[in-house]
Amino acid sequence: MNYQDVRAKAKETIGPFCKVCPECNGVACKGMIPGPGGKGTGLGFIRNYQDLRNIRLVMDTVYQPVAASAKTTLFGKDFSMPVFAAPVGAVGLHYSDAYTDLSYSAAVLEGCRTAGSAAFTGDGVKDEVYKGTIDAIKAMGGHGIPTIKPWSVAEVIAKAKMAEDAGAFAFAMDIDAAGLVVLAMQGKPVAPMPVGSLARIASSVRIPFILKGVMTPSGALKALEAGAAGIVVSNHGGRVLDETPSTIEALPDIARVVAGRMAILIDGGFRTGLDVFKALALGADGVLIGRPFTWSVYGGGAEGVRLYLEKVRAELEEAMLMTGANSIADIDASRIC
Repeated sequence: MNYQDVRAKAKETIGPFCKVCPECNGVACKGMIPGPGGKGTGLGFIRNYQDLRNIRLVMDTVYQPVAASAKTTLFGKDFSMPVFAAPVGAVGLHYSDAYTDLSYSAAVLEGCRTAGSAAFTGDGVKDEVYKGTIDAIKAMGGHGIPTIKPWSVAEVIAKAKMAEDAGAFAFAMDIDAAGLVVLAMQGKPVAPMPVGSLARIASSVRIPFILKGVMTPSGALKALEAGAAGIVVSNHGGRVLDETPSTIEALPDIARVVAGRMAILIDGGFRTGLDVFKALALGADGVLIGRPFTWSVYGGGAEGVRLYLEKVRAELEEAMLMTGANSIADIDASRIC
């Protein structure tokens, strides 16, 4: 099996909404929820992807060659690349019933671990979804990042303790999910949270807390004040609020105010190792990728995930070679334009 085989197989199994488009840019699926599309006009998703296309890499091959390495360390763990699977939930609703949330998470967790990466796992209305992913992470020696929806503070703390007890090296909350009205329709409302509530959550356990869904410098400073060890610059793939800025557009200002004081991750429209390079050059420490992991799983299970990640890592290391960056630390704004 190779990555092209995975994509071909995914077209047969992924369901009626996602078409596994040659260019996953949000255009064909705009407004398609259920499905993988962005909300409303789809501009949040489309801008995430399109603004990455407007950034160019500066080629420089006049230097003493050294083997480029994408290895990095985050939250006390070593990784083969600064690329992680974003949390994806309700796959049976948005893609097809070939996978459940539990079987999807198990495949992503295993494929990421094999490739030297890690997966952020999702949460759901049914308690067994979160518990199932926690059990899978525990079985892998804690190699995963459980991601909790912004439920009540008491429920989030209880789930954070489950993550800690399972040995997870960090846990996250996708506060940007506060806009998912479908959860309220299913009897489990979510809502924004103030700094005080986030601080209670961060201090409830001894493992790092990552806040996903930060789109402004002030939001990043609030996360820092709350005790978060890291943030994810994210607009939830354009699925919770229409006509937002792209995440790559928001990243530089956020990096300027908190760089060095917390880990900065980002998601939104990333597809290739070149995309990852651009985010690192603008101040990110790592990148989360979402939709491509769905077709990687539907087309090849854990093996499909491994093949996709190895493709991304090869692209990233090639970009490093061709721009004179020997290590992740060498990737800076001078290598893009």
